[in-house]
Amino acid sequence: MNIVGLESIVLQSEVKRPVSDALHTFDAGTTVVTKVHTDEGIVGCATTHFGRAKAGAAILKTILDKEIAPLLIGEDPHFSRKVREKLWFATEYYGVTGITQFAVAAVDICLWDIVGKASGKPVCHLLGGARDRIPAYAMVGWYYERERDYLEHCVAAVEEGFKAIKLKVGKHSLEDDIRRIESVRNEVGPDVTLMVDANQIFDETEALRRGRAYQELGIYWYEEPLAPYRTEGYVRLSQKLDIPIALGENYYTRHQFYDAIRMNAGAIYQPDNRRTGGVTEWMEIGALAEAAGRKIASHGGGAGNVNILCALPNAVFLESGSLKHQEQGMFATELQLIDGSILLPSVPGMGTEVREAYIQKHRVS
Repeated sequence: MNIVGLESIVLQSEVKRPVSDALHTFDAGTTVVTKVHTDEGIVGCATTHFGRAKAGAAILKTILDKEIAPLLIGEDPHFSRKVREKLWFATEYYGVTGITQFAVAAVDICLWDIVGKASGKPVCHLLGGARDRIPAYAMVGWYYERERDYLEHCVAAVEEGFKAIKLKVGKHSLEDDIRRIESVRNEVGPDVTLMVDANQIFDETEALRRGRAYQELGIYWYEEPLAPYRTEGYVRLSQKLDIPIALGENYYTRHQFYDAIRMNAGAIYQPDNRRTGGVTEWMEIGALAEAAGRKIASHGGGAGNVNILCALPNAVFLESGSLKHQEQGMFATELQLIDGSILLPSVPGMGTEVREAYIQKHRVS
């Protein structure tokens, strides 16, 4: 089997009520769908979403079409590490982090999707499955334009079946953080796991002060209190706090994860498919974390991440939004939530196929 072409498609959906964290407002609503075609008619699919950076999708499409696509012709999709090395050296002049890695990641996910479809199995089975489901938390505790939406979304997630919720903190005072945490706790009860995410907003002193408050409130993990390059700061926080530190969504490739893991910067590492580099890098990062006795959780959800996490014995959580109304959504593969965990999809490949009707409705280029 050989690759005969790459197709990239930009989708735009309206963001009627943007949500925010301590640092960002997510109002872009653009997605790049990458399709890698083979001579056997099997097509691999990946999606790259941009919550911010409205020009990002067009830039990524240019890299995929002009730089990446010609390099893939004639390659065997089974040789993902060979392709990864080829693309790495072809794009490193632009920088070894950043949007070029988004492109490499999209291709890698497509290759694994092709291999899974060709074998008739979910990619997790090819990676060596560790489980058939993964605990999931609902990322619903955003800063909303309407304050009442905050509690309504958190309560609705528990009613839907999630047993864990992540809350955004740090946009305002510590007192406001405590109010947000306690208000959700009062609504959902003592048995729902709560995590908090500060999205890089603090300096080290403030991160320590707030971390002490969060751990007194019984928070499960304290995510990204510092900018990702403050590795030594993360090390010091991890030494001074009892609450587990989670980090990694802004790390690129196994090399940045290796440095953080080696220095004991945190307890839970959170690869993001776009920045990490795809399935191939994910599995290597998971092995590095396992060897160091550290846990893995995803930044982002979807069937692709379920396939990866179910192949990692040290994975603890999948990030997810609500699974309601999936039949109207982007993806052809619908996920199932049972007893707080999302089941591994049975469809061959990554489960990343985009509905054709959705593409036709939202396509802009």
